[in-house]
Amino acid sequence: MSAASSPFPSTVVTGGTIGSIVIGCKLQVLHGNPAEYRKAEILSIRPTPTPEDPTRSEYYVHYSDYNKRLDEWVVPERLNLLGEIEYPKLKKPKTVLAGIGKETGKGSEPGTPNGSAGRVAKNNRKSNLSKASKAGKAGDAAASPAATGAAAAPGTPGTPGGATPAANNKRKASAMDEPGSSQEKDGQVPTIKVNGEDEDDDEDGDGDGGQDENGAGEYSKEREIEKLRTSGSMTQDPHEVARVKNLNMIQIGKHEVETWYFSPYPVEYAHLPMIYICEFCLSYFPAVKQLSRHRTKCSLQHPPGNEIYRKDNISFFEIDGRKQKVYCRNLCLLSKLFLDHKALYYDVDPFLFYVMTVRDEDGAHLIGYFSKEKESSEQYNVACILTLPQYQRMGYGRLLIAFSYELSKVEKRLGSPEKPLSDLGLLSYRAFWSEAIVSLLLEQHKTGIELSIDDIASRTAFQPTDVLHTLQTLNALKYYHGQYVIVLSETVIKNAERAMKKARREIDPRALVWKPIHFTATQLRFL
Repeated sequence: MSAASSPFPSTVVTGGTIGSIVIGCKLQVLHGNPAEYRKAEILSIRPTPTPEDPTRSEYYVHYSDYNKRLDEWVVPERLNLLGEIEYPKLKKPKTVLAGIGKETGKGSEPGTPNGSAGRVAKNNRKSNLSKASKAGKAGDAAASPAATGAAAAPGTPGTPGGATPAANNKRKASAMDEPGSSQEKDGQVPTIKVNGEDEDDDEDGDGDGGQDENGAGEYSKEREIEKLRTSGSMTQDPHEVARVKNLNMIQIGKHEVETWYFSPYPVEYAHLPMIYICEFCLSYFPAVKQLSRHRTKCSLQHPPGNEIYRKDNISFFEIDGRKQKVYCRNLCLLSKLFLDHKALYYDVDPFLFYVMTVRDEDGAHLIGYFSKEKESSEQYNVACILTLPQYQRMGYGRLLIAFSYELSKVEKRLGSPEKPLSDLGLLSYRAFWSEAIVSLLLEQHKTGIELSIDDIASRTAFQPTDVLHTLQTLNALKYYHGQYVIVLSETVIKNAERAMKKARREIDPRALVWKPIHFTATQLRFL
């Protein structure tokens, strides 16, 4: 049942049955420990029949005013059916202006030929010109999809024909099938309605819901391949699909980690209790036995790149996305499980990846990474940054940020992370900027040297806008005698002195063995 088929004309009712719950409903759901009822919205419904109850379903909910990482599948017993239930509003019927060939809805109603006639006439005018070129493109795409830079990608449970990441021809255990192949062959993946919309619905009513110029209702294969290469995304409808988390748990190394967000892993892996990831090559498997067999053959003991930094048990590896495509794509898939706004999954060629590891007798274990564009017109020194959840709150995120600015200092450039930052990323950067700037100001205050915003930027490699933003956050800018001066409050100074006393890992510039990579215009042309 979709949201549009709600039997209730009113918005809010008191009490209901489990059969009346549809996508878009808002009601109280039991959550937390200790458990308490919180308002949540039903985003998706999937059938989970049992011998005792063949009609049983589970409900994917988003808790109002809470972060998306708390979204989860819940059983019917956790829904409060006795309290207020807010149902989605019914959609207004589409209307067409009589006698005018322009539609006001997304499609013409039967018996109103003007809109459809106009569309048919437009299609006929273009068909002769585009038929031959389309046939040639379709033939090329079908003959060699890998050569065009894309392969099949997993559809998501709500969009079974969706595009997915391309698989390298050499990929074996983690190979991906053609679009929809797993569902067409065995039909084992349950169908899930997402947001109450069918695949061909166009929610905004403008008639562009996945249609090409000739009015096709679905993406052609060549268009899917083109969008994969140009947008870097494995989903054609990210706003709908990405709302529903498809994986619950992953095991990587010795850690079992609960995922936060949707990531476009193959559809065969959707809603498995756990998937198993090799911590060295990042290949993924549905069963622990398959991972064990893979580990007997996998020879990697560290990321497949150049080690450019080693101090104590911390190492950094530089990896070119063009040379290590499979590893970098797997890394992007893994990071999407914990980053809400990440859009890059497939097109890793234009990026360099800097992977931080911790070494022991078993090898170099992945802690986190950041990526940066090979050539950034905006002078960004970080495109994406992540510390894996099992290593968070240990100071590793601060180390990643510090290393990115150390590279900027070697390049003799001012750097800044690509915006927008995630909520946790913004907190981490604000803390790092504040600590670095306050420490520099206190150090220079002892020598009697006054620093301007540009002076601070040149010494820290921060962008002046980031310096200004940090000073405003600290409320350190004061207007005095016709000009702005930097004044640190006693609270800020005490917090900084307390932080300096803590034993923290620091980046040692002497341990960095690295020279900036310079790419020619010819090399950048093919990224």
